[in-house]
Amino acid sequence: MLRTLFIAFMLAVLSASTVYGSPNPTAKSRKSNASASASHNSASTSHTKARYSANHAVARRAVHPAQAKQSSRSHQPNKTHLPANSHPARKSYSSPKPHEGTETETAPPRAVIEAASLRKARTVMPPPLRGSYESLVRQNEKSEADNLERIEDDDDLADRIARKMLVPVPVSAALTVNGNLPENRRYCRPWTATFLADLARAHMAAFHGRLEVSSAVRTVAYQKQLMRSNGNATAAEGDVASPHLTGATIDIAKLGLSRQEIGWMRAWLLPLEQAGKIDVEEEFRQSCFHITVYKSYAPPRPARKKALQATTGRSRMDSAGF
Repeated sequence: MLRTLFIAFMLAVLSASTVYGSPNPTAKSRKSNASASASHNSASTSHTKARYSANHAVARRAVHPAQAKQSSRSHQPNKTHLPANSHPARKSYSSPKPHEGTETETAPPRAVIEAASLRKARTVMPPPLRGSYESLVRQNEKSEADNLERIEDDDDLADRIARKMLVPVPVSAALTVNGNLPENRRYCRPWTATFLADLARAHMAAFHGRLEVSSAVRTVAYQKQLMRSNGNATAAEGDVASPHLTGATIDIAKLGLSRQEIGWMRAWLLPLEQAGKIDVEEEFRQSCFHITVYKSYAPPRPARKKALQATTGRSRMDSAGF
């Protein structure tokens, strides 16, 4: 009986150890898989949070580098902040490039700046110096007041050239004469020659180019021939005749001059016309500046000689003891 009870007890113990003591392989694998999955998810979540924090910190430094730098300094413990003037030498770093979508102030492209700097302000073009019948009448009246006679023919022209009443056009590096103009008609009045030299010198300084005289003195005989071939030519006789017949008038060709040069000529001639020194008629059919120069443009030379003689005589009297 006791043996039977002992055997039954042992069988019960063995049965209990089989049910509760030995692990189930299927349950053990499920538990290990669940634990591994949980640890992988935790690691993935930690990695995602770390990457988001890093990206967020970079974005904050890109948008607000000063605040990010200040924030990073505030998290450093036991660090003494020195005044701004007492900081040691710092290295200068370039600001990081901003991310797309952030609003930043950018300077205009270099090409735009250069284009704006090279752009020149437009200059105002002076209006043309158009002639009129009143101007032609005034030229004849002033020529008569200056006792300027009209030159009749080539013999009269040669006589006035010999007496120095007419001087050659002052040809220079700044002034030339049209090659088709005859030699004996490349003359003008002395004050007209002075005007031409002044004008050509100023033009050369401004544009480094030469002006061309296309017409100067004319005779009455030549003007009559010109009237038969050119309907725009002024009369050779009468109260209102061409001022070229006195030798005080010259034509400056516009052919070959740029727009800036023509504007400069107008601006240079207009004040002289307003002062009564010259009269200008800007012609468009012949494309020239028709300019009559008056004696008042340059002071007469004899006055200078008299002043010099008076000064010399006074110094001699002082040296003689008078």
